[in-house]
Amino acid sequence: MAIKATIFKAELQVSDLDRNYFASHSLTIARHPSETDERMMVRLLAFALNADEFLAFGRGISTEDEADLAVTDLTGAIDAWIDVGLPDERRIRKASGRANRVIVYTYGGRSAEMWWNANGSALGRLDNLSVYDLAPEITRTLASRADRTMTVSCTVQDGHVYLEQDGETLEIAPHRVK
Repeated sequence: MAIKATIFKAELQVSDLDRNYFASHSLTIARHPSETDERMMVRLLAFALNADEFLAFGRGISTEDEADLAVTDLTGAIDAWIDVGLPDERRIRKASGRANRVIVYTYGGRSAEMWWNANGSALGRLDNLSVYDLAPEITRTLASRADRTMTVSCTVQDGHVYLEQDGETLEIAPHRVK
């Protein structure tokens, strides 16, 4: 018998001063049995950083041909393809052909650096790709804040992210790799 996904609920308040976007989102996040709290919370952060009325989570870590998050228009065209972790270079090239914008949020410290060193020359040619790296201490702190029911407030200003949860604020400055 297959193990089912664990369901998390998040009330996310986004105040993105950089994009002039202000909204509340009631999110249901399915964490695949093989997914870590760290990866799931990076997906939540990616949602906050790219919040849009048409942004939605993909079907999960085991779905190869689908983004972790995507913004699609009413015709089904993909405006933004967003992945977290260390995706395969071919997957990113394929996404670049399918979407107007591709955004990757890497994490993992040395392994993320090694991933970029191995794939950077090929991916560097993709004009619609942006890659951001998150520091290991930030993603570990995010993982420690994973809860089945969360209320999170995210403020983005001048490229800095302030994530408030349970009275504690975490400042995040994603490093732009590309």
